[in-house]
Amino acid sequence: MALKSTIYKAELSIADMDRNYYATHLLTLARHPSETDERLMIRVLAFAIHADEALVNAKGLSDTEEPDLWQMDLTGAIQLWIEIGQPDERRLLKASGRSEKVMVYSYSAASHVWWKQLASKIDRAKNVSVVNIDAETSAALEKMAQRSMQLQCTIQDGQIWLTDGETTVEIPREVWKA
Repeated sequence: MALKSTIYKAELSIADMDRNYYATHLLTLARHPSETDERLMIRVLAFAIHADEALVNAKGLSDTEEPDLWQMDLTGAIQLWIEIGQPDERRLLKASGRSEKVMVYSYSAASHVWWKQLASKIDRAKNVSVVNIDAETSAALEKMAQRSMQLQCTIQDGQIWLTDGETTVEIPREVWKA
C-alpha cells in the first residue's frame, strides 16, 4: 500500500516592497512521503518570493511532467516553472522549452557539487535561473515547519525575512545563474 501525502496548512502573509505586492495566501501543501520538512519550507519560500494570484503548487515529486510550483496565463501557457532541489539537466532543458522562465531553488550542503556538474550543460538555456539557499538557512526554515503555520514574509531591497511569530530567519541567497 502506497503512503499518502501529509497535509500542511499555511497562512502566508507577504509584504514584498520590491514588487509592491501585499497579500495573504491560504496554502494547502501536500507533503509527498519522500519530501522532507526542509524541502517543504523551501517550496513555501519560493512561493513567497514569486507570489501571485496565478501561482499554484503543482504535483512536483508526484509527477515528472510538472514542477513544484508554476504560474500559467489565461491561455494555459506556462509563464513560470519553479523547481526545488537538484533537478537533472534533461528536466531543466525540457522546462526551459515549455516555460517563459524557469527558477531553481537548490538548498542542500551538496548543492555545490550538483551545480558544478550541471552548470555547463544548461548554459544554453537562457531562461533558467538557479539560486542556492545555504544549508544553515534551510535547516533554520525546516524548524519552522508545522502542520498548521502562520508565516509572514517581508521582502525589501532584495532582502528576505520569514517569520512564524517566534523565530525570524533572514534568507541570504546565492545566485548561480541569472
